[in-house]
Amino acid sequence: MYSEKVLDHFQNPRNVGEIENPDGVGQAGNPKCGDIMKIYLRVENDVITDIKFKTFGCASAIASSSMATELVKGKTVEEAWNLTNKAVAEALDGLPPVKMHCSVLAEEAIHAAINNYRRNRGLPVWEEESHDELVDRHAHHHA
Repeated sequence: MYSEKVLDHFQNPRNVGEIENPDGVGQAGNPKCGDIMKIYLRVENDVITDIKFKTFGCASAIASSSMATELVKGKTVEEAWNLTNKAVAEALDGLPPVKMHCSVLAEEAIHAAINNYRRNRGLPVWEEESHDELVDRHAHHHA
């Protein structure tokens, strides 16, 4: 049911924990299965130099958090903003269709953390889509 990469990132998640005095913090919750993901960012010269997460959730949610943090670490804030749940799922060699919404959670939490960082810096926030809009858009994308 799960790919080896999903199992690996679930059993040995990368970047778990929190950052003291982070530059940005974001949280996303999934009302459908009760998963909660919190992301902490350290940003220097517009580059994400460190990222940590805490996720309360299923194997897919934890594996998605772990992979998403690996994918955005070292990227610019704008590159991190453009990370999609599809890229996270593909990097994990796929997620079961019923668990795709868990990867949406990672995208949402990273967006929330980036906008928190932008707000803290006095920059205009970027437009976020709601969880349902993201799930809906990706569901149609895959149809």
